[in-house]
Amino acid sequence: MLVKALRTGVGQLIIAGDALTRPRPQKRSPQGQATVDADATTLSLYQFHGCPFCVKTRRAIHRLNVPIALRDAKNDAKAREQLQTGGGKVKVPCLRIEEASETRWMYESNDIIAYLEKRFGSVA
Repeated sequence: MLVKALRTGVGQLIIAGDALTRPRPQKRSPQGQATVDADATTLSLYQFHGCPFCVKTRRAIHRLNVPIALRDAKNDAKAREQLQTGGGKVKVPCLRIEEASETRWMYESNDIIAYLEKRFGSVA
């Protein structure tokens, strides 16, 4: 019980720190942002709100100005089941990528951020 309270407290501190130090979103032309917005409809991030690796990933998403749908795999039973069934494990963060007729599940915050940087970082 003490460990859970400590984990929750640390999670809240991480969230507060993120809110106070959040990076500015990338500026794009209206056409570039429209392209990013359209491409982002095929992405979903499965996450826990207080997870430090999820916070790191959400900060990158905010900085890149990519409107990715967030799924709370901790408090939303449907999202948790989708993550378990589709990705094979309940591990966050996890980016669901729908391309053509294929769905990929990408774990690891560094891999997700590198993918997003490559896909959206140079869109002007």
